Amino acid sequence: MGLFNFWKKEENLFDETVTIEETRFVVLDTETTGFDYETDRILCIGALVLQNGIINIQDSFEMYIEQDHYDKATAQIHGILKAFVVQRPTELEALQQFLAFLGDSVIIAHHTIFDVTMINRALERNGLPLLTNLTLDTAILYKKTLIKSHLFERKDHYTLDDLADKFDISKKDRHTALGDAYITAIAFLKIVKKLKEKKVINLNSLFK
Repeated sequence: MGLFNFWKKEENLFDETVTIEETRFVVLDTETTGFDYETDRILCIGALVLQNGIINIQDSFEMYIEQDHYDKATAQIHGILKAFVVQRPTELEALQQFLAFLGDSVIIAHHTIFDVTMINRALERNGLPLLTNLTLDTAILYKKTLIKSHLFERKDHYTLDDLADKFDISKKDRHTALGDAYITAIAFLKIVKKLKEKKVINLNSLFK
């Protein structure tokens, strides 16, 4: 019986009394020089706090990082130029400030594995411990809201643009780290609302 209880506890990450609403989520996005984990670098980290169904714009994090790497092709997408005149922190300083902002919050991102791996590679380079935060991915969560039917063709990958279009979210600040984090946060709230319409959900069920 003791063993069964142990496994029961392990299966649920959170105490059942902890609600989705009261959990501190940090919704984040990174803008990078490209998609190679080894050679590319983070240009900007944008993140905001989501708690009690509220996106707290005042409590946001936006950090442009000093660059040695520069790629003309990706710079055109997010408009971050090497000649940016604002004084920017080093990668180490930016990461230290980001970790302080993040704390032990649950991370939400769109295609989370990319952002978290880019951040972890940067942490590794700077001799800092890797992230241990739990993560949620709006690309995966969105699929849970879709009806399973042979009449309805599901895509393998849903982009942030797909979610913005589906939920009628403004794309005014798309392709800035903080702008994309904001779109992701609204999409997350809409996904949770849709999941609650389908069945009773709790914090643990988001991770399954």
